[in-house]
Amino acid sequence: MEEGTENYQFCTLFQFPFCTLFRIVMDLASIILPGVTPTRPTVIAGPCSAETEEQVLSTAREVAAQGVKLFRAGIWKPRTKPGGFEGVGVMGLDWLKRVKRETGMYIVTEVACKDHVYEALHAGIDMLWLGARTSVNPFAVQEIADALRGVDVPILVKNPINPDLELWIGVIERLYAAGIRRIGVIHRGFSSYDKKMYRNPPMWHIPIELRRRIPKLPFFCDPSHIAGKRDRVALIAQQAMDLQFDGLVIETHCNPDAAMSDAAQQITPDMLECLLSRLVVRNMDIPSQYLSELRYRIDQIDENLLELLARRMQLSIELGEYKKANNMPILQTYRYSEIIERRAEFGETLDLEPNFVREVMQEIHEESIRRQMNVMNH
Repeated sequence: MEEGTENYQFCTLFQFPFCTLFRIVMDLASIILPGVTPTRPTVIAGPCSAETEEQVLSTAREVAAQGVKLFRAGIWKPRTKPGGFEGVGVMGLDWLKRVKRETGMYIVTEVACKDHVYEALHAGIDMLWLGARTSVNPFAVQEIADALRGVDVPILVKNPINPDLELWIGVIERLYAAGIRRIGVIHRGFSSYDKKMYRNPPMWHIPIELRRRIPKLPFFCDPSHIAGKRDRVALIAQQAMDLQFDGLVIETHCNPDAAMSDAAQQITPDMLECLLSRLVVRNMDIPSQYLSELRYRIDQIDENLLELLARRMQLSIELGEYKKANNMPILQTYRYSEIIERRAEFGETLDLEPNFVREVMQEIHEESIRRQMNVMNH
């Protein structure tokens, strides 16, 4: 092996994902379709599922009257359990084509396999999206990416069901590797056993981190799937706008109570009009000395927090050395519980949410345990 070759192979092996991501950051193309004004938010609206031709056209006419340019409807519906309504299939594509002819809206639908891709492209669908159940499966994603090679159609990628940022990025990378440059993402929240507040908790920090890594990526929010109930859709939509999302995908049905899928989270066209009219799109480009001063003060506090954490971790190392010298176990359950609960109670007196304090302290304690284990096993 020639001198330097081994290092080159090592760098190639471990830097390829970074290089791919870097190219994606620099090389994405616009997903905006002709005639659609690139303003925030870009709205994609329509029923969860195409159920009948009358239902699709009735909803489309009302949505188009509000100025919406992109109409969505599920033709194939992957369901959690068998036996439910799984979409009307190919015949629904003709209904979408009629929507396009009569209203002038672009038509958007979900694809979950290569056959769906072929049928949708043959029908002239203008934009496709990959659902959460598809994004979680690299084999399905690769099949779809291969079917899309050489096609210039915008593709939106919903986040995987589970909160796995790398898996979400992996879908984008597979599409990019297939030559697709018109890519955007849809944040629809993540599945959780605990559904007290949301159908799919938003976990906003995950799409925020994705945007940090790929700033040019168009970001849509699906407030319908996050909320799970129509009376919460507007709130989630506003939160998405406050977090600088580019667009919204909102399930809209002419008679949502009679919908054959996701009835509880769909809104009427009138509700959509009300939601959009009340939506506040904040201007982030206005310079503000006060804002700069607040950010500077936050930066200073963050630095102080990190310095305090470093001092705490140094004490954890000293604690580990003492435990090792005296043959003591690392974890003492009563002490752990005491730390978590006492800190949560104290945090509440400072107007901090107890669950937030517990999560922070758990992370700090886990890092403390890790450092003590390093001392024990050194």
